[in-house]
Amino acid sequence: MLHLIDSHCHLDFHTFDHDREAVLSRCVEQEIRDIIVPGVTHNSWPRLIDICAQNSMLHLALGLHPMFMHEHQSSDVEALDWAINDYQPIAVGEIGLDYYLPGHDKKAQMALFEAQIKLAEKFELPVILHVRKAHDEVLKVLREHSLKGGIVHAFNGSLQQAEFYHKLGFLFGVGGALTYPRAQKLQGLFKALPMDSIVLETDAPDMPLAGHQGERNTPEMIPIILDTLTEIRSETRSQIATATTRNCKQLFGF
Repeated sequence: MLHLIDSHCHLDFHTFDHDREAVLSRCVEQEIRDIIVPGVTHNSWPRLIDICAQNSMLHLALGLHPMFMHEHQSSDVEALDWAINDYQPIAVGEIGLDYYLPGHDKKAQMALFEAQIKLAEKFELPVILHVRKAHDEVLKVLREHSLKGGIVHAFNGSLQQAEFYHKLGFLFGVGGALTYPRAQKLQGLFKALPMDSIVLETDAPDMPLAGHQGERNTPEMIPIILDTLTEIRSETRSQIATATTRNCKQLFGF
């Protein structure tokens, strides 16, 4: 029997309101035992905290996402400090830098990111990173702090950047993007990465798999991502499942 983990899934989003429990039941049937649910905005935390408290499969992370800069307030970092202390999430996330966004404010993003990194350092928590077009900038910040590692969600940087992250204790999330035939660069990357650095994720309801474009993504897709990873690597399906689960458990301590 396998024990699979979705290391990144926004199961608190409203698109799951009508069938969240049914989705979780089907996950159990497919040997998915744990799901990490990252926070994105201060206003969404209460709902996220409540949903995670209702099911032991769900593991809470709290953070302020760089794609929601227009929703964040100057007081949100202080609120995050209090929320981490009160609700004891397993990670600070989803945080990071997104320089792919049109009209992005690098200075504001960097200030928010550094403030949250300091909180992760203060509470000795790993971080869940969202990074687009900013891996070198993120690595520079990480090197300036003493962190308990984390996950680079939806990683698609270079192998050299991966080596730098891994030396700092970071794992790499792989999801639906791997399933597309055109994703040869990404497949080559996840074929080359050491097995002790990989975790499975869906980013549901976003990042649908090949053949499911336009559909709501769900954590039930984890076995398909596992199958795709098995096709490109030398390890067996069981070995990859065991390793990715072990990597996640060791990082987050559950």
